[in-house]
Amino acid sequence: MSSLIYFFKQSIQGFARNLSTTLGSIVTIFLSLFIIGAFLVGATVIENIVKSVESEVSITAYVADKAAEADIAAAQDYIKGLDGVASVSFTTKDQALERFKEMSTNASIVDELGSNPLPASIDIELSDPQKVEEVAKQIEASDEFKKICDEKNPADSLKYGQRTVERLFSVTKYIRYLGLALIVLLVFIALVFINNTIRLAIMARRKEIAIMRLVGASNGFIRGPFLMEGALHAIIGAALAIGCIELIRNLALPRLQASLAFLPITISMNTFLFIYLVLLAAGLVIGLVGSALAMRRYLKV
Repeated sequence: MSSLIYFFKQSIQGFARNLSTTLGSIVTIFLSLFIIGAFLVGATVIENIVKSVESEVSITAYVADKAAEADIAAAQDYIKGLDGVASVSFTTKDQALERFKEMSTNASIVDELGSNPLPASIDIELSDPQKVEEVAKQIEASDEFKKICDEKNPADSLKYGQRTVERLFSVTKYIRYLGLALIVLLVFIALVFINNTIRLAIMARRKEIAIMRLVGASNGFIRGPFLMEGALHAIIGAALAIGCIELIRNLALPRLQASLAFLPITISMNTFLFIYLVLLAAGLVIGLVGSALAMRRYLKV
């Protein structure tokens, strides 16, 4: 216990000896962790939006008017057996017209149509939206669907917003890669600052360290204050980052939710607590690793 008190006192003295460098280290850790935390919050929001959009991904297979009921039933049974399909339902021509009437803003358009031009359809809900194209290609190639599709080319009878789906998945993939690269860069910068701060602390105490060696102080006893100093930098930086994100949660996020009520951007408190724990753990790792690297290079004990 007395050693920990000694380490703590020495680390506080290190703060005073190299105040400008210490503040630079803390600010760098704070900014790095804050950006990482903000990215994690943003990534959570994007993930919620993506899941919401993915839940709406479905396939509509249009059926020819002359298709036999037995052939339609056979096609539905085939589609139900495909991997990635959650449910299959059938929409008749009359039901399709009723939906069009409900969605149309101009009632006169429905009256001008005369006979019902809308085809019946098989509506496919997916258990895994990522498999939408795979499922669509299997339906397109099946003999069951070729018998009932309303176009000569079966692909023309399938609608699932292919371009929208592909763009959505590619954008989210690039966002994840970009975020990972940004986190790696920020951690590297924070390690460099911690390394420089501890190096200066070692230089400032080199005579004291030499005396401690002469009187037989252990390597752990000599290294302890520097590890403590790096950990304190990290804890202070992490606390500042967590405080700023907490302000965003209480002040900015409710306003954003009110103005964008149509988007699922609600984040649970448990998610925020997890992010705070990640930031604190990341800060400690950065502080301890940065200190250890500096001691290994500049402190020959």
